[in-house]
Amino acid sequence: MLIEQCKIIRNEEIAGGIWEMEFSAPGIVSYYTGPGQFLEILLDNKWSFTVRRPMSIANVEEKRITIIYKIFGRGTTLLTESKVGGILDILGPLGNVFSGWQGNYVPILVGGGVGLAPILNLFRECQKHQIHSKLIIGAKTGREHFMDHDPSNGIFLTTDDGTLGNPGTVMPSLKKVCADIDNPMVFACGPLPMLKGMQDFVIQNKIPAQLSVESYMGCGTGLCQGCAIKRRNVKEKAHSYHERYSLVCMDGPVYSASEVSFD
Repeated sequence: MLIEQCKIIRNEEIAGGIWEMEFSAPGIVSYYTGPGQFLEILLDNKWSFTVRRPMSIANVEEKRITIIYKIFGRGTTLLTESKVGGILDILGPLGNVFSGWQGNYVPILVGGGVGLAPILNLFRECQKHQIHSKLIIGAKTGREHFMDHDPSNGIFLTTDDGTLGNPGTVMPSLKKVCADIDNPMVFACGPLPMLKGMQDFVIQNKIPAQLSVESYMGCGTGLCQGCAIKRRNVKEKAHSYHERYSLVCMDGPVYSASEVSFD
């Protein structure tokens, strides 16, 4: 982990409100260990942006890193205005990685909302290692998608409004894909309601799963304590803060589905 001044190579809108940025980060790349890790970006050296913004790594190619982000507010709007050749102050890489995808399971990769970046990163790794996987990506509407719905090649897009791919959330597609596979293992990232529904499904059906948790991580190093998430199956006598809660930036963001609670 280090802080690096990274030169922007590319910054463009790839779908409705969805942007992709690529920058040179040789130092950070030298510490990168795999899909699931994230970065903390300082948007501006002003009091209005004193807290860094967490961004999952979507791809690593040689000495370059790609992120995918969605416009939510002033911070991400400012990021869209970053010019090619400009410099970003970035801390990383942070967090743990997805594991088990190179085992005897068929990886089922599920991304929703802005949680698609680490999932696409893992999808590329599966392709690189010639591992057969299934990819399910959900969005509110078709204009937010930048891939093709291609079930024959294991790529399933869903939209809440039914304008592209399978109508509805990712859950019906996930259930159908898992039903057609003997040994699925689910890897997912997305908003908490999606992860909660997914957690209930995989635990009930005894499907191994790893969930990458999205959280507002102000520091990325455990200092601010802003990304606490409740642990599951905590013993009654557990009394310490760390026994009851986990810090996403330090212990995650990737967890086994049985580790944390979304209630």
